[in-house]
Amino acid sequence: MASSKGWFNLETAAGTIPEAQFFEGDSAFKALGLTRTQRLYGFAGCFGIGLVLSVLGTVFLFIGGLTSFAILYGLGTVVSLIGTGFLIGFLKQFKLMFKAVRIIATIVFLASIVLIFVGAFVLDSGILCIIFVIIEYLAFLWYTLSYIPYARTAVLKVFGMA
Repeated sequence: MASSKGWFNLETAAGTIPEAQFFEGDSAFKALGLTRTQRLYGFAGCFGIGLVLSVLGTVFLFIGGLTSFAILYGLGTVVSLIGTGFLIGFLKQFKLMFKAVRIIATIVFLASIVLIFVGAFVLDSGILCIIFVIIEYLAFLWYTLSYIPYARTAVLKVFGMA
């Protein structure tokens, strides 16, 4: 029988994707006593703060503050990433990040964050920082697509690579 909750039903989707057991059974959340609502607030808060820091850092990049850009943008990215830990648990997220299906995307993503700092502090190049930001976004997109069944295959087909 079809669900009456529309085309996107988290209860049904969670059953089809075994590793997407959001909110349930994470011992860190049990120890902290956080409810589902509090975890959603934690995610939203971290994501919002991370977004503001990243946007503010980007403004500094375009007005010539390369050091401020690197610090704010890097911190924003890390805070946003920490926010996703509120959804499935920090340890579980770390384990999922390094599964075989997404380890390359994870390494490229994390390396690009480091390379943004290298571009800003060592090489003093705004152009390289922008290139590393683009690489970071592409790696994060590829990482995210690994959680959606057949999404990577669909993207590859769209670009004629599969």
